[in-house]
Amino acid sequence: MGKPTGFMEFERQLPTDRDPALRILDWREFHHHMLEEDLRKQGGRCMDCGVPFCHTGGLMANMAAGCPINNLIPEWNDLVYRGHWREALDRLHKTNNFPEFTGRVCPAPCEGSCVLGITSPAVTIKNIECSIIDKGFDEGWVTAQPPKTRTGKKVAVIGSGPAGLAAAQQLNRAGHTVTVYERADRIGGLLMYGIPNMKLEKWVVQRRVNLMADEGVKFVTSCEVGKDIDAVHLREENDAVVLATGATKPRDLPIPGRELKGVHFAMEFLHGNTKSLLDSDRRDGKCLDVEGKKVIVIGGGDTGNDCLGTSMRQGCSSLLNFEIVPQPPAERAGNNPWPQWPRIFRIDYGHAGSRPAHVLNRHSPLQRRRERQSQIADGGQSRLVQARQRGSTVQSSRRLGSRVGMRLRLSRVGLPWPRETAGGSARHRVGPAFELQSGLRQVRDEHSWRVRFGRLPPRSKFDRLGDQ
Repeated sequence: MGKPTGFMEFERQLPTDRDPALRILDWREFHHHMLEEDLRKQGGRCMDCGVPFCHTGGLMANMAAGCPINNLIPEWNDLVYRGHWREALDRLHKTNNFPEFTGRVCPAPCEGSCVLGITSPAVTIKNIECSIIDKGFDEGWVTAQPPKTRTGKKVAVIGSGPAGLAAAQQLNRAGHTVTVYERADRIGGLLMYGIPNMKLEKWVVQRRVNLMADEGVKFVTSCEVGKDIDAVHLREENDAVVLATGATKPRDLPIPGRELKGVHFAMEFLHGNTKSLLDSDRRDGKCLDVEGKKVIVIGGGDTGNDCLGTSMRQGCSSLLNFEIVPQPPAERAGNNPWPQWPRIFRIDYGHAGSRPAHVLNRHSPLQRRRERQSQIADGGQSRLVQARQRGSTVQSSRRLGSRVGMRLRLSRVGLPWPRETAGGSARHRVGPAFELQSGLRQVRDEHSWRVRFGRLPPRSKFDRLGDQ
């Protein structure tokens, strides 16, 4: 490595984010870029660890450990330290079709498996990756790479999310003629409509789509296979069909009141907001608008966090986030060793802006609820203690803001949520005029695709030629 002692000389440093009080007033990305000299120091923290785990993607304890696409992380970290940015970009593109996407939205399991992270803060791999590709675009190094020859093979790719786009780019550069079909009106899938603009600005997505079009990839939008175009006909007209439809079926909550007005799936909310933002800067009134409303978000994952950030920017009056799992520890627990993904307490961009407090504001509804519970007789207290022992605690964040989206207060509390001996754990929460439902998304039913395409044999042998 270029700096064998870099991990001892330089502290972990990330770029300063935009002020949360100001960034919630617009929909632009909230990250700043670091100076090149500071980035080189961060690259120098990558130690000569002998057997790096950051790039060896795999599953440990049913979680991703290391980079799932096997990025050559130690190599481009060292090249950044040496100032060889063009070479670093080439190494990054060896394994990653779209580092401008992963450098912004990936949860960075590589950093969780960084060897330096055993005893010190991990290398800032994700930020270095994003900086490499952004510099590549700024310098004009990232250009269209059309194939030198065509194979005569035709491929249809159904779905234009990250998987579909990556498949289309690889197949096109190998010389095949590729057409991508997308049922939405814009290319990108969840990159375009699922991830909010402040997390991934849409011009970044469109920039890559334009490059792929220049390389010869054909895009067909507003076209649902099986509805707007016959699936069997599509199969007959192509030598191969790639299904990259993603996970679009939301996880529902079959509970009383689910059918009431004001309860929505997260993607319905996020998709509509981004489309309205792109179409009319949110002036067309065609999205769910929570301005001045009380909002509940059920689910504490990335999608739930995106709902928090979107609700605040729309100007909700209050925001309550329910997370069913107990609050994780600040550091790795004994049953969560390195190089597993660290299950620790984190604050994401949707929570940022106010310092989390473990005691609620005395005048908040949740605090009054806790005060009422504290006045229960001894028998009731015993039931609450037993519930806590069984892990029946809901971790909740409550955030209050003004009508223009200014964040006023963020509080955090563990709500006792006892399970009765007989019956479920259902409880009533009264008050909010608007609720968002967030959670895991299931993969679209594979049987429906078999029905659409039938059981046709492959038309011909599909060769891999000249993958560039």
